[in-house]
Amino acid sequence: MAKYFYGYNIVGAGFALQGMSIGALFTYGVFFKEFQNEFGWSRAMISGASSLSFLIMGLVGILMGKLNDRTGPKRLVVASAISFGIGYLFMAYMQAPWHLYLLYGLFVGIGLGAHDVITLSTVARWFVRRRGLMTGIVKVGTGAGQLTIPLVATVLIAAYGWRTSYLIMGAALMLALVGIADPREMGLLPDGDAVPPEGVQAGSRDHGFDMKASFRTVQFWILCGVELIVLGSLLTIIVQIVPHAMDLGLSPVVAAGVLSTIGGVSMAGRLGMGAAIDRIGGKRALIICFIIIMCGFACLLAARSAWMLFLFAIIYGFAHGGFFTVMSPTVAELFGTASHGSLFGIVLFCGTIGGAIGPIMAGYTFDVTGSYHPMFLAMTGLLAIAFVLVFFLRPVKDVPASQP
Repeated sequence: MAKYFYGYNIVGAGFALQGMSIGALFTYGVFFKEFQNEFGWSRAMISGASSLSFLIMGLVGILMGKLNDRTGPKRLVVASAISFGIGYLFMAYMQAPWHLYLLYGLFVGIGLGAHDVITLSTVARWFVRRRGLMTGIVKVGTGAGQLTIPLVATVLIAAYGWRTSYLIMGAALMLALVGIADPREMGLLPDGDAVPPEGVQAGSRDHGFDMKASFRTVQFWILCGVELIVLGSLLTIIVQIVPHAMDLGLSPVVAAGVLSTIGGVSMAGRLGMGAAIDRIGGKRALIICFIIIMCGFACLLAARSAWMLFLFAIIYGFAHGGFFTVMSPTVAELFGTASHGSLFGIVLFCGTIGGAIGPIMAGYTFDVTGSYHPMFLAMTGLLAIAFVLVFFLRPVKDVPASQP
């Protein structure tokens, strides 16, 4: 009988961490109208806190990626969980815009800094042959959180109001995330092998380019540019799709259902593209995701009713999940795992720059024009540019062994 591989525990912990943290992130659109109704704040102002959170997430992600390369993930996950929980708990007492920017922009942003860099970089070290599939399984946790937690938040708001809902969510998130923060280094080889995979030196699971060598490659900066455009588009949809759906006449519960549909379908995208990348590689997987997402945006631009928005959510949701799964294995595929946390953290930071700009620009566009349509059209054009950039990706050859 084959010996059980501890790496599967890492995948399970990553699944739970992703589901809790990103599911909570998805609720911002659900609370969006509550802030408007109580405080009368503009959409650009409310969106700005989300943009700050994304930016902080990216900055902290670089630091956490570097620390994870050196010290491992456990303490980093605990620290981020505490920050995440504090942000949500004290949102219940918010009275002024600076409260929103401090609590959601800073504390929640710090908490989010660990969710992708730590979990996916750790999984990338535990698996080689099944790296894409295992990354996909971890990211299915994100889809599960996106599917369930926004609906739970909607029910809590209806029953207790938005302030009490934040108290409940903050306490639950802090306890749950700290409770699952137990990924450990076991001194094992990737995939549970008895001998190192090809290209990995005996006694070491880490190989590949260091940061300086990676910076000198065109491939790295193409990935950064693609991630900037893609993540900017994806995070804009996360924040603005519920208000947009309600503007088209959908009830709050149905509008939240559009968001949850994206999360539900994204699970298929995460798992499907995770398995695909092990077979076809990162470049082809990215091309497939781009084709699908641009079809989704075509539906969004034409959507005027509930069924069209749900059709958008189904098509877009698959690509959404695929994009969030493909990038980490692609970084490992091109540059190895020696500095994976640091490199993936920088790629993600470039994405969060887009994520910081996109939602606030969408909110400003609505405040000025009364419609999200111009922003959605601009995002479609930018995605087309990123699609072209992917074709310039080439395998990085002659990967130098990392030095101890």
